[in-house]
Amino acid sequence: MLDTNLSVRNKEILAPLYGPELPPLDSVRLRSVHLDWRGPTVTLRLDLPTPPPPLPDDWTASGADTAQCQLRFLAVADLVLSAWEPPVTARVAVAPLSGDEHRIRVKASTDCGTFLAFTCHADVLAAHLSGFRPEPDGSDDGPHVFRGRVDAMRHATLPDPCEKTFYER
Repeated sequence: MLDTNLSVRNKEILAPLYGPELPPLDSVRLRSVHLDWRGPTVTLRLDLPTPPPPLPDDWTASGADTAQCQLRFLAVADLVLSAWEPPVTARVAVAPLSGDEHRIRVKASTDCGTFLAFTCHADVLAAHLSGFRPEPDGSDDGPHVFRGRVDAMRHATLPDPCEKTFYER
């Protein structure tokens, strides 16, 4: 089952651009996987498969044509990560786990097979939504226009991976 059971707890992050539902995650560019022992959590930074219709005015003015966000998965267990070289276009699939728990199994795969799998709580957090134009080599190193006020004040590009307030909280 593909991401139909993905419940974004803080929908207000994505809803102004995408409405009440997260776009299908069947073809996303997965930029990073951040593992954090507190929680434990897994945070995926990914380019959403389609830009929001219509693009926000500030994104259009900056030339942004791609939406990127983080999805944070909580109470992670049974993590397997193998043979992954970012960035990669992947399919993120979600299936409910049987039983009384409010938990799901998440798998990220390419045509070569599954490279990331874990179980987690069914509620997911969205964060750090931005618009950008990929560089000619496909990288996301250039300017980003962040939707959140704090992110917009603090960042004009993606911060370094050691920036804990961006990648861990």
